[in-house]
Amino acid sequence: MQRLSALPTAGALLAVIFCAGCPATKPPEAKPPVAAEPAATEPAASEAPAKPAEPAKGTETKTESAATPAAAVPSTPARDEISEDVLKLVAPLTKDQVREGWINLFDGTTLFGWTSNREDINWSVVDGTISADSGSNGLLLTSVPFADYELHCEFNAAEGANSGVFLRTLFDPKDVKADCYELNIADTQPEGYVTGSFVGRKQTAEPIKGSGGWKTFDVVVEGNRFDVKLDGKEVISYLDEAPTIRRSGLIGLQKNSGKIQFRNVRLKPLNLQPLMNGVDLSGWRAVPPPAKPKSVAEFKWQEDAVHVTGGPGFLETEKPYGDFVFQIDAATHARDLNSGFFFRAEPGSPTAQSNGYEVQVNNMMQEGDRTKPDKTQQGTGAIFRRATARVVASDDFQWATITLVASGPQFATWVNGYPVVNWKDERPADPNPRKGLRLEPGHLSLQGHDPTTDVSFRKARIGNLP
Repeated sequence: MQRLSALPTAGALLAVIFCAGCPATKPPEAKPPVAAEPAATEPAASEAPAKPAEPAKGTETKTESAATPAAAVPSTPARDEISEDVLKLVAPLTKDQVREGWINLFDGTTLFGWTSNREDINWSVVDGTISADSGSNGLLLTSVPFADYELHCEFNAAEGANSGVFLRTLFDPKDVKADCYELNIADTQPEGYVTGSFVGRKQTAEPIKGSGGWKTFDVVVEGNRFDVKLDGKEVISYLDEAPTIRRSGLIGLQKNSGKIQFRNVRLKPLNLQPLMNGVDLSGWRAVPPPAKPKSVAEFKWQEDAVHVTGGPGFLETEKPYGDFVFQIDAATHARDLNSGFFFRAEPGSPTAQSNGYEVQVNNMMQEGDRTKPDKTQQGTGAIFRRATARVVASDDFQWATITLVASGPQFATWVNGYPVVNWKDERPADPNPRKGLRLEPGHLSLQGHDPTTDVSFRKARIGNLP
């Protein structure tokens, strides 16, 4: 058995022990303690519950406590399923697409996560489509940028309309050769950049009409290469060989002239690098516990996932990350459990185990209504104490795929492909995200919240945003 433990602190022999292939255990189920709303000074994430339980017999966590350990209770395995009502919510995405990392940029009913750069354009949602037909020439843009990705977008342009899909764009591009990559939608264009062309960069081999009913763009953006299919047929492949290229940027839907509609706008991030090697916990480290802890978290590599039992405790990446796209699968093995992962966190220590932003993992909801996350826990995907998830799009005992994009002060999360948080941190700057805006890179960390914790994390992967 491979072991990696934190250095002993006064009165504590071991904080957290990692092992591969150990049997999963957990204390008897109990509802997690309710966290109070933050006061002027917030409690540290490492604070133990009022009545911590001792680790279960058979685990590898060891402390100096003389209390009698609780009896071991086997974990309930997580199912690789997504509930039918959640699948209806994220349709037409399938479970397999969600697990592959696809996310809906447009939820089908609202403009959540989108911002217009021209106030006079009448962007609205009509019959499940993003629609506009009046106002000046402008864009409806995502709130966060992306770097390498596969994009699916369906459009319906009126006869004679002029529109487009802007890739890696600035919020208000001025020069199509420097500020963006404009994938055009137009039956005619003075310089010949019709539908499928990159305006100012490359034209299609043959003229293509953009009007005439619903059509589909499938675009792969990777490094300096852009490959475009229209209705399943490749229409252009563009290689940007300029000395400097745009490596990341927003996605924009254009209303130039005439009526335009968009639907089924979804994206899969590409070239994310794995943070878990599938063998052990290399690249991660235990955060040392407080002195004389009554309870600590245990992290084990088990069945292709990090299994977390007990708490409090944290497992953090050795490397820091600043602006990025991050995806991870999380599962709870009992009802109403509380966990999460932190980002842009200061290095953990016995007195401050994880000062960072927290993405919540908690599937509690009010009255069984997914649109009403528990008021205190705020729902899976929430930026805890900052932005409540607008929908609980995951369930206990099931794997949930969570996506986080962090770009400067702007953050967005998706759960099982559904957008749940779009939040900008407008607080004064502070090295500790619990107190203010942190733009500097920081660590990612997995949380063992309290003695009832019994959760797993798998398939963690990340891509920096240049």
